[in-house]
Amino acid sequence: MIVLCTATAVSTAAPDAFFARWADMGSWPEWDDALAWSRLDGPFAAGATGVLKPRRGPKARFLIETLEPGAEFTDVSMLPGARLRIRHLTEVVQDHRTRVTVEVSIDGPLSGLWAVVLRRSVTRSTLRGVRRLADVAEGDVS
Repeated sequence: MIVLCTATAVSTAAPDAFFARWADMGSWPEWDDALAWSRLDGPFAAGATGVLKPRRGPKARFLIETLEPGAEFTDVSMLPGARLRIRHLTEVVQDHRTRVTVEVSIDGPLSGLWAVVLRRSVTRSTLRGVRRLADVAEGDVS
């Protein structure tokens, strides 16, 4: 497994505010400017599938691999010869703040090639997206 990037923000919003945003995948482009659109086919639950369209790149199907409401969910997209895995974590920290972390990794026989191709753009969009998600989640509770 190759970790492409990890992005973290600390927010006054509760973990549930982040999960509400993550569950509403149609709204992801509001805070993730790397996406043209995204769609979840069914409820936000482990085993659910969906499709997303990056602004630069082809549509990609994904699977919600794990979901522990209020704590973690992981989605996986298949690439030729590799799996792109994105872990979304929340944790209550000091002063009732929430630490939100997104870790993007890749594995599979062609993961080294995909890491070279994707690392820079994935890192940039993930760092920006986590900061914007924190702002949006805080606005939901104001």
